[in-house]
Amino acid sequence: MTILTSQTVVGIDVAKAEIAVYRSDLQTIDTVKNDRTTLKRWLKTLPAQSAIAIEATNIYHLDTVDLAHAMGHQVYVVDAYRVSNYRRGIGQRAKNDPCDARLLARYLTNEQHELRLWCPPPKAYTTLKSLLHRRATLVRNHTALMLSWIDEPLLKEALATQQTAFEQAIKAIQKLLRKVSKDSGIAENIVRCKAIEGVGELVATGLATSYMRGNFANSNAFIAFLGMDLRVDDSGKKNGPRYLTKKGDPEIRRLAHIAAMTASRSPRWKPFYESYLARGFSKTQALVVLARKLCRVAFALMKNQSEYQPKPMLQGCPAT
Repeated sequence: MTILTSQTVVGIDVAKAEIAVYRSDLQTIDTVKNDRTTLKRWLKTLPAQSAIAIEATNIYHLDTVDLAHAMGHQVYVVDAYRVSNYRRGIGQRAKNDPCDARLLARYLTNEQHELRLWCPPPKAYTTLKSLLHRRATLVRNHTALMLSWIDEPLLKEALATQQTAFEQAIKAIQKLLRKVSKDSGIAENIVRCKAIEGVGELVATGLATSYMRGNFANSNAFIAFLGMDLRVDDSGKKNGPRYLTKKGDPEIRRLAHIAAMTASRSPRWKPFYESYLARGFSKTQALVVLARKLCRVAFALMKNQSEYQPKPMLQGCPAT
């Protein structure tokens, strides 16, 4: 899709307190307070169906994105990695909020045909992701606390109290995950994924949640969404090393890695895992390959709405 000459292109750099806005038609830089009332008032001043490029942040860009989409504007959320590399690619030396807003508008003008329009995710998707991340944060902080207290006898009673509170919190989050999963209609997909060796309820919930986000054409698209696709760096006869792009949700990749660690010890997947070790792969690399394979199997089950039927897996293949 090409940009019409009459379409207004807007670049937005987001901070917690305010956003920097560049309008390409007026060639002006403005600063807008980052709260919903002010954002809504400002968005009404834009021409209809403006094309807006906004850099992704943790949460500070969400209000602008939601309001702009609701008003009928074309919204493109661009990750910071792309913006940073684009800045280097065009030789821009300065980096500040106004420069980044202008850079985003330039990026959208030149690359719009390669970008995908942002669309709001299902409400359940946002809720499930939030619960999964909060659970991970709870486990991580609890582990750190336990390790720092465990060798102090005076804290033995407090440690037991903390452990009880932690277990109650985990059960509460797990109960909420099951409820939201059931209400959103992905409970059957979770059951399908759980049938795969090494995939427990938490991993299955993460995979089924990710599957909700888009209409994936094939397993390659799903793997790319998870950030488990490979970055290729070849030139001429030189084959450079491969690395994961890590563009997707890091929590889902962590869960997939845990599933691979468990699956690598199962009779079903152990030969597959060991075949990559025999080819000279490190343990971490072989686990990554296995994690990708498990995600592909889970995708196939959810895509085809089929039941898991394990077959002998004696060796790996490039598609994994």
